[in-house]
Amino acid sequence: MRTQGKLLTYGFAIFSVITSFLFVFYAVNINFSGNPSQWLKTFAYVAGGYGLFNIYILSWAWRNQANWTVKADMVVAACFFGIFTMDTVRDGFNNWTTEIGSIIALAAVLLINWLAVKMLCEKDSG
Repeated sequence: MRTQGKLLTYGFAIFSVITSFLFVFYAVNINFSGNPSQWLKTFAYVAGGYGLFNIYILSWAWRNQANWTVKADMVVAACFFGIFTMDTVRDGFNNWTTEIGSIIALAAVLLINWLAVKMLCEKDSG
């Protein structure tokens, strides 16, 4: 693997780890905050679950380069993206810029996380 490819792969992997820990941190903060709504607590569990699943899948891809990790990460990311999108649009768009921007930003984060897993599975063993 060329140096640029390694740098991109490891950069995506580090980004994926950081965002996954941020999702888990968000979930912990919501669940230990004063009195969150039941819907917010449920969403926090989903976000935290995605973060934990992504860390597990990423570490498995790093160690074993198993092909199933790419599909597993895609499924988990698609479920999280679907729940986030439905939560965002369930009451209609109040602020188009913020809500569409948050959907696009999450899609970009999930895409980079998926690419990190895919690139780790394709890296050379040397």
